[in-house]
Amino acid sequence: MNRWWIYQRERFPLFQHGPLVFAFSFSALLFSGMLRGDYGLPSLPQAVVAFATALLFFLQLRIADEFKDFEEDARFRPYRPVPRGLIRLRELAALFALAALVQLFLALWLHPPLLFLLGLTWLYLAAMSKEFFVREWLSARPITYLWSHMLIIPLIDLYATSCDWLAEGLERPPSGIGWFLAVSFFNGVLIEFGRKIRAPGDEETGVNTYSALWGLRRASLAWTACLTANLGFALAAASRTDSLMPSAILLLCFFAAAASRGLALLRQPSTQNAKRLELASGLWTLAMYLTLGPIALLFHWIR
Repeated sequence: MNRWWIYQRERFPLFQHGPLVFAFSFSALLFSGMLRGDYGLPSLPQAVVAFATALLFFLQLRIADEFKDFEEDARFRPYRPVPRGLIRLRELAALFALAALVQLFLALWLHPPLLFLLGLTWLYLAAMSKEFFVREWLSARPITYLWSHMLIIPLIDLYATSCDWLAEGLERPPSGIGWFLAVSFFNGVLIEFGRKIRAPGDEETGVNTYSALWGLRRASLAWTACLTANLGFALAAASRTDSLMPSAILLLCFFAAAASRGLALLRQPSTQNAKRLELASGLWTLAMYLTLGPIALLFHWIR
């Protein structure tokens, strides 16, 4: 059991991912409900299924990466849990299958039609794990690699929202849900940029980072551009729930705080500032989901 605790701490820290995934899934439910004109809280089963299934999706993504990157990790990153022998790939395969069984059970328990979107997300995840069968072609095109892999995030988000609209009897997502899915896509890109932008002294041989690929300045500007796009889509999403003004005030404050981290890294490309940029990516994402979900709902309650 201690081996698994070490693995999660190094590769899938639950105390870091848990709150973010909960904000992600709970806000998805609330946003979908508000689009339907329902300003109440989701039921406990809806919240449990959305959160647990989303968390397991992200765990499955991590496990898929362990298989996909095994040879590269063994060569360049032998300190990671799988290359150093802490956890075996076949154990991770069993964990992946167990997670899928739990997701299957949860979908059947809440609303069996959820199985269609669950299967669709599994199918895309499977294609991703094989690099869409064009690994070398994708590796030579980092932007295409990025967006094609980040599309899994809106799919997970769509599933989370469907624990509301589909479980409540709608045959299709409510109008406006696309803005929330776009926000999720850019959140995924932002976090990916944040964790793969490093100070010059922290680059590792064999580790592909955007700062090594494009240079620190261009990579930081790309992160800032993604943050700005994310703000725009978040404001568009807020407008669909009639909470634009309070959301705009909060989001602009969060935006200014996050953007300052990008400027700080450009001024002083240190390890500390690079880590703060990664932290800012996560905090912005958390704040943005809370703004579009619980805070928007609270605004309707007190209005």
